Amino acid sequence: MNIYSYVFYKHFGAPNKATKTRQPSLQKTYNGVITSLCYTKVGNFMPEKKKLALIVHSGTIDKLLCAFTLGSTAAAMDMEVHLYFTFWGLNMLKKGAMDKAGLPTTYKQYEEMLKTKLKEMNYPTPYEMLKRMKATGNVKIYACSPTMEMFGVTKDTLIPEVDQIAGAAAFLDIAADADTTLLI
Repeated sequence: MNIYSYVFYKHFGAPNKATKTRQPSLQKTYNGVITSLCYTKVGNFMPEKKKLALIVHSGTIDKLLCAFTLGSTAAAMDMEVHLYFTFWGLNMLKKGAMDKAGLPTTYKQYEEMLKTKLKEMNYPTPYEMLKRMKATGNVKIYACSPTMEMFGVTKDTLIPEVDQIAGAAAFLDIAADADTTLLI
């Protein structure tokens, strides 16, 4: 017997032992009380959605894939995901830029091998990953306004998936409430 049944029995009596049923009006009351208590309990004790804040400052394919793998996994786990693109990461929000992302100079010799292997694995491109993340409804994408000004990037050159142009203070307000904040 759960706590709700116990409380109800205490106030309204147990069901008829022979038929294991209550009078119809009492059963309706019981159902209403249980439903009300359950919704109240869920509503009052459900934890808020977990939140992940990612700062994407690099425009290399390895770091984009890392950020998007973490972001898409968190979104699939029904977490709220916030991606803040700044510096070289911001350049990846320009239309067509993600398709051209490569490895950093230190690892350039592995770039073709990586891209070939990703294709063989049917791994989505970074831009496809970003669109899939957005499709979950759990992801918000921010473009850093000072970096936009520094690099001469305008709103009309950004991909349509960008939700907001924001400065550091606006994003830090979001990140301050996050359960996890990462710089990639």
